[in-house]
Amino acid sequence: MMCPMPVIELARHLADVEVGELIGVVAHDSAAAVDVPAWCRMKGQDYVGADVTDDGAPRYVVRRLS
Repeated sequence: MMCPMPVIELARHLADVEVGELIGVVAHDSAAAVDVPAWCRMKGQDYVGADVTDDGAPRYVVRRLS
C-alpha cells in the first residue's frame, strides 16, 4: 500500500482486534515507517515496531490500547 493507505486501513481495521491484541500493516511505502508510529501517538495506540512478513514485505505492528 502507498501513502496514505496504510494508516487509513489501520484505522479502519483496528476494531477488528480486541484491546491488547496486535495488528500488522503491510506497506511497501517507506513513509509508513514514519506515518504508522505518528498515527499511534495521535490515536493513543502502542506502536510495537517493524518486522517483515515471510515473503519479505515490511510490516508495522500496533497493539490496540483502546
